[in-house]
Amino acid sequence: MNFSAKIWPGISGRFRNEAGYTDVLRIAIPLIFSTGSWAVQLFFDRMFLNWYSTEALAASMPSGILNFTLASLFIGTASYVSTFVAQYFGSGQKRMVGPAVWQGIYISLISGALIMLLAPYSDGIFTLVGHSAGVKEQESAYFRILCLGAMPLVASSALAGHFSGLGKTWIIMIANFAATLENFVLDYLLIFGNFGFPEMGIRGAAVATVLSSCVTFVIYAAVMLLPAYNAEYNILGGWRFNPRLFWRIIRFGLPSGIQFFLDVAGFAMFILFVGRLGTDSLAATNIAFNINTVAFMPMIGLGIAVSVLVGQYLGKNRPDLAERGTYSGLHITILYMGGVALLYAFAPELFIAPYAAYANPTEFESVARLAGILLKFVAVYCVFDAMNIIFASAVKGAGDTRFVMIVTSILSTGVLIVPCYLVLFVFDLGIYAAWSAATGYVIVLGTVFMVRFLGGKWKSMRVIEEPPVAVVARMPEAPTCHD
Repeated sequence: MNFSAKIWPGISGRFRNEAGYTDVLRIAIPLIFSTGSWAVQLFFDRMFLNWYSTEALAASMPSGILNFTLASLFIGTASYVSTFVAQYFGSGQKRMVGPAVWQGIYISLISGALIMLLAPYSDGIFTLVGHSAGVKEQESAYFRILCLGAMPLVASSALAGHFSGLGKTWIIMIANFAATLENFVLDYLLIFGNFGFPEMGIRGAAVATVLSSCVTFVIYAAVMLLPAYNAEYNILGGWRFNPRLFWRIIRFGLPSGIQFFLDVAGFAMFILFVGRLGTDSLAATNIAFNINTVAFMPMIGLGIAVSVLVGQYLGKNRPDLAERGTYSGLHITILYMGGVALLYAFAPELFIAPYAAYANPTEFESVARLAGILLKFVAVYCVFDAMNIIFASAVKGAGDTRFVMIVTSILSTGVLIVPCYLVLFVFDLGIYAAWSAATGYVIVLGTVFMVRFLGGKWKSMRVIEEPPVAVVARMPEAPTCHD
């Protein structure tokens, strides 16, 4: 079988076949809307802050991504509950679902408390970063509030893992829609001080973000405690701390969390480096990343769907269907991201226009011009990012998290962070050289995960224990005792 046939096997007939496009989209569509709504939430955050001031926009990305980088370690670990739920569900061990989710909640409580401890040190952290005084003060305030509200963010990721692992993703969609609406309204009220609310600027955006995490947590918890869920999945009955299951989730989930952390940290360092080039370079980079987030985040939903399908099918010992589901997700993702890449390359002004609507024309002209050029870099790596999402999600859904962690750590350091530092601060080659390094990083990452998936080692992996075998009384293995 040639290479192209392995990547694009049997497109015809995939719409109704098991693990085909319909099965993937059944799980993915609510997740696409969910992750898309989160991207919309970020989009409006940045847009409102740009209307408020260029400094507020410039400050929001470094401080926001630094906070998310710290949280990502714990989010990646706690959300890996979804793979345990998927494999337990696929193997018929439904009573183990509740205990798995509770261990994720305990991870969330510990991690939220750890992140909160960083809040008092926000001023010192951003003094070290070295941005301008006006930007630094706003970065510190934004970061401090987000740290204080970390616990519901991580806990929501664990509870979302329950629903995604079961394939009941419409609940995640509803929760995220509600959170996005709440965030939009509070952004408008608190950033600008509308309708009698205090004008809080970037602090208002941070408060709105924290409260949106609380909204999703409350919705997930309310649904999980319904009698139907409690009875079938042992939710309330599984509340006890289970050391073996807790450490099993840590064993597989922590590498996933470290991978997520390193991936986000690489881009956080990239943004902090670019911030030293000046406010225009930082603002243009923020806009380019934010625009790409709106297009990119829905594909995270497809990646989660692929990971869930892989987990469920491996729980049923059907690696063939897990492989088919992965390719189905890949086809959809590449089709979408390819279309987005063309728009970035040939019509970037469509995406930049909302930022310009109420911005100061004189201040924003140079930022808009630079952001349009940076979107062409994004266009180059879009399809490789699709490969990264799908193939990494597939092998993580099987339990191959250690490989993903090691690869991300090596490439994030060697292909993104170090080259960016060298081109910016040693050779002084400017922002385009830094963006070239970021583009190369995504291309290499997508290629490596594709090769790992094609190797097939993931097909024999499982994160759960084997289900107990019921022995029928009349079989020779269980002889009947007679008087």
